[in-house]
Amino acid sequence: MRRPNIVFILADDMGFWTLGSAGNRDAVTPNLDKMARNGCTAENFFCSSPVCSPARATLLTGRMPSMHGILDWILQGNMENEGEKPIEYLEEFKGYTDYLSEAGYVCGVSGKWHMGDSEKRQKGFSHWYVHQSGGGSYYDAPMIREGKRVREPGYVTELITQDAVRFLREREGKDEPFYLSVNFTAPHTPWIHNHPQKYLDLYRDCAFTSCPVEKHHPWQIDFSEFNHDRKEMLKGYFAATSALDFGVGEIREELRRLNLDRDTLILFSSDNGFNCGHHGIWGKGNGTSPFNMYDTSVKVPFIACMPGKIRPGIRLKGLYSAYDFFPTIMEIAGLAYKEKDIPGKSFAKAIFTGEEREINDCVVVYSEYGAVRMVRQREWKYIRRYPEGPDELYNLKTDPGEMLNMIDKAAPELIELLNKRLESWFSEYTRPETDGRQANVTGAGQNKKHTASGFEPGSFQMEYATLPVRQA
Repeated sequence: MRRPNIVFILADDMGFWTLGSAGNRDAVTPNLDKMARNGCTAENFFCSSPVCSPARATLLTGRMPSMHGILDWILQGNMENEGEKPIEYLEEFKGYTDYLSEAGYVCGVSGKWHMGDSEKRQKGFSHWYVHQSGGGSYYDAPMIREGKRVREPGYVTELITQDAVRFLREREGKDEPFYLSVNFTAPHTPWIHNHPQKYLDLYRDCAFTSCPVEKHHPWQIDFSEFNHDRKEMLKGYFAATSALDFGVGEIREELRRLNLDRDTLILFSSDNGFNCGHHGIWGKGNGTSPFNMYDTSVKVPFIACMPGKIRPGIRLKGLYSAYDFFPTIMEIAGLAYKEKDIPGKSFAKAIFTGEEREINDCVVVYSEYGAVRMVRQREWKYIRRYPEGPDELYNLKTDPGEMLNMIDKAAPELIELLNKRLESWFSEYTRPETDGRQANVTGAGQNKKHTASGFEPGSFQMEYATLPVRQA
């Protein structure tokens, strides 16, 4: 059989709670909601790290951050500028797109890259339309088109959609299967004065009941970009989400027009979650100091749709992770790989049939960010902060909102068991030279790639360490 075409649409900073299909009555996301109704939704899908570049690198390579070496968002090495050289951070690792390209897929990317050396086509991509850095203003965005630096007039979400549609039109009548990454910068900041009025108007009278009003978390970093009127910020965040949703609709409509929809698997997810007031936080994992691992930061949407192939209305209840994505794509494309340092397992069968692996407390997912590591099962979530804490433990059955830290109340045997599980797993999927516990990650960005002996001084920006923390 002909291998399926694959379109993977990735949002930036979208929490699992954001979409209408997840029960959010504020959200205007009809196209993604329709995808969920007509396809498969994984209700418990987790990122490998609650910040963009490490999470994206794990999706692409299947490795954890402490293996592939991108431990924070890429601050330097995106472009060659005065005093700055481009860095291909993932040069030593194959991505699933390398395998797809070798197997005859035509691979394209439209939108955010943010994994180093944005001017260089990498990882098997022949079509390369990417943001020069990782984000910024939604208007007049700095992009790379046909190998040249350009400033693109217009709204970047629409520009990414238009480029994706052009790629699809170029595949009309061609025999080779294709893979397309559509990497939106939405709904990442900025939110104020950055979105078309037609999307803002959707939320003119919205009460935003899906976003709690809580006291500032005592660990919240005082980001100046969040010091705006709450409703105006939320209007921008939700408007950015609706603009992305409209783009999804245009891409799906183009596939139908080209009679490619039944041969094309569409996948949708986000690099990491986001808090819009949840837990008293504005931001993601690096929105607090120390970093947080709340579900609102590490849990993301995941939707798959393929008419005639995926049964409508499947809702997976098990635990799945970004490191499962690589083996899943490989199985769907009918390809094999030899790497032994990829921890994930394919869940392709579950996507297409709804038949899941065991749903019990033995199935566990992991996440990390710098010196913070998490192990999460259905009942318990344990968060370890090296070297001396503070650590956290939550009973997700009795406390799904993660409001009561039980680290000082639970049986020591339980904590010891979870800690052994975490230590054993990460020891298998971590390299000493890229171990996040030793890297001095601050959340303010990564400047350099590791060397054979580890990370050099200055590899991570120190700015956030000096910012004030809001009082509870």
